Amino acid sequence: MKPHRVRMTHNLVVNYGLYKKMDVFRPRLINPTAMTRFHSDDYINFLKVITPDNMNDYTRQLQRFNVGEDCPVFDGMFEFCQMYTSGSIGGAARLNDDDADIVVNWSGGLHHAKKAEASGFCYINDCVLAILELLKKHERVLYIDIDIHHGDGVEEAFYSTNRVMTVSFHKFGEYFPGTGDVLDIGYAQGKNFSINFPLNDGMDDASYHSVFKPVISKIMEHFSPGAVVLQCGADSLSGDRLGCFNLSVKGHGECVNFVRSFNIPMLVLGGGGYTLRNVPRCWTYETSVVVGEPVKDDMPFNDYYEYFGPDYSLHLPVSNMENLNSNEYLNRTKNQLIDVLREIEPVPGTQIQTGQVESNLVPLSVAMEIDQPSKADGGNSNNENPDARSDERSDGRKEHESELAS
Repeated sequence: MKPHRVRMTHNLVVNYGLYKKMDVFRPRLINPTAMTRFHSDDYINFLKVITPDNMNDYTRQLQRFNVGEDCPVFDGMFEFCQMYTSGSIGGAARLNDDDADIVVNWSGGLHHAKKAEASGFCYINDCVLAILELLKKHERVLYIDIDIHHGDGVEEAFYSTNRVMTVSFHKFGEYFPGTGDVLDIGYAQGKNFSINFPLNDGMDDASYHSVFKPVISKIMEHFSPGAVVLQCGADSLSGDRLGCFNLSVKGHGECVNFVRSFNIPMLVLGGGGYTLRNVPRCWTYETSVVVGEPVKDDMPFNDYYEYFGPDYSLHLPVSNMENLNSNEYLNRTKNQLIDVLREIEPVPGTQIQTGQVESNLVPLSVAMEIDQPSKADGGNSNNENPDARSDERSDGRKEHESELAS
């Protein structure tokens, strides 16, 4: 379902005309070796060879790497992983090169994957790999997660470093993945650099913003990141099949708008979301937020128009479910986290550690295969306007076929 909802989002973004405000870029697929900057060699090698046809020959490895039930084997699995991961790493590289101030990859945000373990339909943790790319240039990177599930894989990767702060607002208590207690604040040099805000069912816009904005503001004040990775899982929306929050599309998008207001280089990623007709609504609206282009509620005709009936509108009303988050609980937890943030040192002083070989060093440069064609190849030379669009479909920028139609 994940590739399908990304296609739906792309189609809706195109039919709203938002692509005209964007530089649509397609990086080449990364080499599998680049994935081992976080993931173990044997795990990556396993993902490369496993298929539905040969999986009976790898019973022990399937169990070892937690591939099977929540993380099924399917045709083209590794290519799928390469594609969404290439988008996130390539986007981070563009931020590092100052080729963009905001990059969006709605196919990314698979935040549960561990060093040598798949989890929650996440095989490769593109969030971690993108952060490692950003750390080549930026001393401090902030990761924000508004998926209803705790961003456990990202937190675990950076739990003992003070160069990355992870912040997660999530459902807690008998809910996958079962981690993210407010007392989990990091370890060793990473103490106070993991921030968790556990929430209960029925979280609505007003309550969410009452804690999200003060906590993020305090983090910006004390941590002062050079870049931000924002995971925008849409399963925190009202009516999600697996979720239990009550956020509206506008309420979810306001979190994106608030982070954008700090004018820090930002990589925006997708994530969860299991009501197919609502995820494209959310991510299309948030695309309009990051490009600063308002869109109408009346949905334009698109290839998936029938999915959005009977109202065919971008925004939907929230439910009348009870909000089990009391003001007293939210204020107490918010103040508890703000006290933690007051304890952090102003400038991190230790190197990044992710448990990999040479991980105590600044992340090594990985040669990114990113399309940057010369003029002779149909692209833009360095002396030309980098924002000019090209109708050449062989270059890094991909134009929708209807854009240049007469």
